[in-house]
Amino acid sequence: MNLSTIARRRTPAFFLGAAFALSLSLPALVSAQEPNPTSVPAPAGAVVTQNGDVFFYQVKVVQRDIDAVNYLHRSGSTKIGFVGTELLQAAKGEAVVKSQNGQTSIDAKFSGLTPANSFGAEYLTYVLWAITPEGRPVNLGEILPSSGGKSSIQVTTALQAFGLIITAEPYFAVSTPSDVIVVKNVIINDKTNGVLEKVNTKATLMPRGIYTFQGTNENPITRNEKSPLELYEAYNAVRIAQAAGADQYAPDIMAKAKLALKNAADMDSNKKRDLKMEITFARGAVQSAEDARISTLRKKADERRRNDQAAKERAQREAEQSQLAAQQSQLQAAQAQAAAAQSAAAQAQAEAERLRAQHAAAAAQDAAARSAAEVTAARERLRAQLNKVLQTNETARGLIVNLSDVLFDTGRYTLKQDTKISLAKVAVILQAYPSLKLQVEGYTDSVGSDDYNQKLSENRANTVKDFLISQGTDPGSITSAGYGKANPVADNGTAAGRKQNRRVDLIVSGAAIGVPTSAPPAQ
Repeated sequence: MNLSTIARRRTPAFFLGAAFALSLSLPALVSAQEPNPTSVPAPAGAVVTQNGDVFFYQVKVVQRDIDAVNYLHRSGSTKIGFVGTELLQAAKGEAVVKSQNGQTSIDAKFSGLTPANSFGAEYLTYVLWAITPEGRPVNLGEILPSSGGKSSIQVTTALQAFGLIITAEPYFAVSTPSDVIVVKNVIINDKTNGVLEKVNTKATLMPRGIYTFQGTNENPITRNEKSPLELYEAYNAVRIAQAAGADQYAPDIMAKAKLALKNAADMDSNKKRDLKMEITFARGAVQSAEDARISTLRKKADERRRNDQAAKERAQREAEQSQLAAQQSQLQAAQAQAAAAQSAAAQAQAEAERLRAQHAAAAAQDAAARSAAEVTAARERLRAQLNKVLQTNETARGLIVNLSDVLFDTGRYTLKQDTKISLAKVAVILQAYPSLKLQVEGYTDSVGSDDYNQKLSENRANTVKDFLISQGTDPGSITSAGYGKANPVADNGTAAGRKQNRRVDLIVSGAAIGVPTSAPPAQ
């Protein structure tokens, strides 16, 4: 959403208010309720596309002004009014809004709300929405008017700055408001005080007619007053999800929704029905149907993206093949035209080719020699750099940097401070050679059980690896392993030999220093 301040008027107050103009973006020509499962508005011109997990539909923009208030944290209570829009001018209401204990509570009462289906057969209920200054809608709950058009709702929200609207909806669990806005909030003079700011924002709404589809007019959902409204919302939600293709794309969720709807319908037809359980089943069916519909939108968008990508790749392959065929045709024509000249110059050309090949071979030999020399120089340069920090030897496996047992506390795998300093220097040196691979290998002497030695060697190797990564070493270029008492470098029969065998080796390898990566020799 793009938010831009277009006017500002300040007045003394104890509450901070913000009145904003809400530009409602109306999705067009789609057959599902929610254009964006993440409730982020779609930009104008988007046609059922996906960006990450965000779904967009083609939209057009209209203007509608509402007021929003920033209810200061823990600022107490204030009042706000409601008036009907041009769709329901007789509607009105008032709410007490309290900001305390990290929550904003809304206690609202309304009158003049007529049955929602007066705006279309697909609309069965009303929903109260909070709209943030950035245009994000939040479903605060369902409003059910009484036979006299009166209703009330008590809800809480974590939002602090928002405007309030009421829309007609097909069921209570919708994720994006329809454009059938029947009530909006207004500032009450001397009751809603604050510093007012006029801002312009946008929000995505669902246009009237979006819930209609083939069969809606032929088989409309009709109510009898003996059945609860929630049952008809469930029928509506399941039918809208089916129209979106949820039976095909989310069959498991739809099966759950249909079962809940069947349970509600069966209970409704039972003379000894449990009304509370019937409503519970019906609301469960609504939620499952909405989940199935959103899952369907995501899967369809993924499917479209895959199909588009496949078509793009197919077209690219065909273009490449056509280009190659044209090039081959041109080459054949040129070869035919030059055949006579090539025949006359064949001997000279052959000699020239021989000389070129000879020169190329000599150049390749020189390049290979230079490359080998450069690799050798790089390996020796790296060995010298590492050797200034820790003892480093050149072996068939690569450069081996040795961390002796004294760099760890006895029987432990925590690094001493001096060890950390040395390893940090090693990490800095190796960052200059990003293509190299580093294998950290832990070893112990033969004292103790095999399990203990294996675990200690693994822990020490992992500790060194984790520290090098924390110092900037690429995690993808470093591995670690423990080998216990395997591969001793000295006689375990002497104290000096055991001390040498208690070690962590850093094996540095890679094409840049002419040494392929390999595992230690088997014991």
